[in-house]
Amino acid sequence: IARSIWPKVKEILGAQISEIKMGDINDFKNFMGAVIDAKAFARIKGYIETAKQDPTCKILFGGGCDDSVGYFIEPTVIETTDPKSKTMCEEIFGPVLTVFVYDDQKETETIELLNTTSPYALTGAIFARDRRDIEKLTQAFTYAAGNFYINDKPTGAVVGQQPFGGARKSGTNDKAGSIFNLIRWVSHRTLKETFAAPCDFKYPFMSGQD
Repeated sequence: IARSIWPKVKEILGAQISEIKMGDINDFKNFMGAVIDAKAFARIKGYIETAKQDPTCKILFGGGCDDSVGYFIEPTVIETTDPKSKTMCEEIFGPVLTVFVYDDQKETETIELLNTTSPYALTGAIFARDRRDIEKLTQAFTYAAGNFYINDKPTGAVVGQQPFGGARKSGTNDKAGSIFNLIRWVSHRTLKETFAAPCDFKYPFMSGQD
């Protein structure tokens, strides 16, 4: 995120995170439930613990983990000064967000950084008002995300409503919920039928030659 807007974004982000209610998903007043199982809990908690020990990282919000009743992990925001830090480069599949603040004047370098930092390419998003910037960044991140969002959150895609799939180490970019995914499951064959069957092995240009 650009340095010029980060203070305001951080303030809004912290305020909204403080309003998130966690608990039993049978209670619809809860926005967040537990992660799926003990294995996922341990893996996600491991990422948070790694960030806590990393001198380039700082836990801004959250960071708490509790498996006493269910596998609950607080929505966690990490700020890092190292764009190559572990939580910046790997897929976590948990409520953990890592923020790298870049200088406004280094947009080109940051675009290259985003394209080359991670081997994964599941989702990506940009937020912009200028249509020229939107077109520029959409083109720049063609291979950085199988699902790309413009002025929208990069989570919560619903199969049947939005084709979904990631590239690179995130998968083969099959788009579940679209015809392109169905094509992956069929076996192609080629048929050729000739109505003027050949009567000789020679090609036409060879007739009359010694």
